[in-house]
Amino acid sequence: MKSQSTQLIILMALGLMLVACVGRHNSVTSHLHPGKLPDTLRVATLYSPTSYFIYKEEPMGVDYSMVKRLTEDKGIALDLIVAPGMQRMIEMLDSGMVDLIVYPIPVTDEFNKRVISCGPVTETHQVLVQPRRAGVSLIDDVTQLPTHDVFVEKESRYYYRMHNLNEELGGGIRIHPIDNDTLIAEDLIEMVSNGTIPLTVIDSDIAQLNRTYYPNLDVSLVLSFPQRSAWGVSPGNQWLADSINAWISDEKPRNTRRQLLRRYFQLSKNAPANNHIDFSKGHISPFDKIFKEYARSINYDWRLLAAQGYVESQFDTTRTSWAGAKGIMQIMPSTARAYGAADDFTSIESSIRTSTLILKDLNKSLSKLVPDPEERLKFLLAAYNAGLAHIYDAIALARKLGYNPEVWDGNVAECLLLKSKPEYYNDPVCKWGYFRGRQTTAYVNQVMSFYTRAKQYINQ
Repeated sequence: MKSQSTQLIILMALGLMLVACVGRHNSVTSHLHPGKLPDTLRVATLYSPTSYFIYKEEPMGVDYSMVKRLTEDKGIALDLIVAPGMQRMIEMLDSGMVDLIVYPIPVTDEFNKRVISCGPVTETHQVLVQPRRAGVSLIDDVTQLPTHDVFVEKESRYYYRMHNLNEELGGGIRIHPIDNDTLIAEDLIEMVSNGTIPLTVIDSDIAQLNRTYYPNLDVSLVLSFPQRSAWGVSPGNQWLADSINAWISDEKPRNTRRQLLRRYFQLSKNAPANNHIDFSKGHISPFDKIFKEYARSINYDWRLLAAQGYVESQFDTTRTSWAGAKGIMQIMPSTARAYGAADDFTSIESSIRTSTLILKDLNKSLSKLVPDPEERLKFLLAAYNAGLAHIYDAIALARKLGYNPEVWDGNVAECLLLKSKPEYYNDPVCKWGYFRGRQTTAYVNQVMSFYTRAKQYINQ
């Protein structure tokens, strides 16, 4: 094992890729020749929970995965650049800096003047987000909305849609505008799930994605006409749009997209349901001996390692997550390869051994940033769950915003949550874009809670 952190190597490689992208895009000279695909397809996208994001140091997202499949099928290279916003992304297309936008651009008169739609077509509606509760009927018709309280982002399209709908129904809907400097759509959806607010409105794709985190929600009531969206090329490149449309009409890419939609919008993102562990028998799991052996090799409390295994998989050695992480310690296949465990990383011993090697490298990477070893444990857990990149971003945000960058609770944890908001993940100090921090902060709390209980009953 090299002393250099394998995760840092991955981070550096990703960073160099993005820097290279920016460097190449300094030239606006078009390299496209009508009818002939280029050796390298220059692509723009936006960070988002569905199109493109980094998770555990791996690029993910429906649009990213589809364009990657396109370039692989065509035998050409992919040159990806992340734009700071929709307007800038279209300007890059106009100027010839990129050949293709892989992000759902609305098919409207406004955008049709600057973009030719092509590729996968997405159709969304605005939908009502409401909780499923025993003995309480769901709202299944818009005429039932009067007398109900609906919370929506202030001055958003959801806000205006609810006002129009209220007028159509003759009034009675109690509309509560929420300042989006304080809360965003994901916050409102979570608040509906936990009962803090009764109802909200959001686009159906984001609603379906969030339902995989909050299965107690219903998002079936449509409140608007459908909105079609697709990828886009510049008006002078109709031939490129035709080529992409011909590709997406084939069965293999269509099947790939079906699998991706299921992965992102149907598979549960939650950990398995918690079952109470009875510590009175003097052990935590059937694998305590293995946890002890490998935790000892990195001077790590084996009870904390076992707590991670419990929260990661409930000690289910066959578990595979929505993102593709496998085994008792939920190792990503690419990470297993980086640590030389590609062939057997789902086995119990290999999974636990690999997890300790990861933790050892994470500890090296974080030791100078978080000097207190006890406090650093929470940072280690967060980096194990989210990937080191987003923890670096959260620490940088903490410094900038006046939080303590060496303390997790109430400080760096809060900044990790901010990375779901565009004004923060597009901040120059953030290098790795959008991240949904709720699951990571919950993961740290769950592991530490289990560990605290284990220390009370189980000897070191």
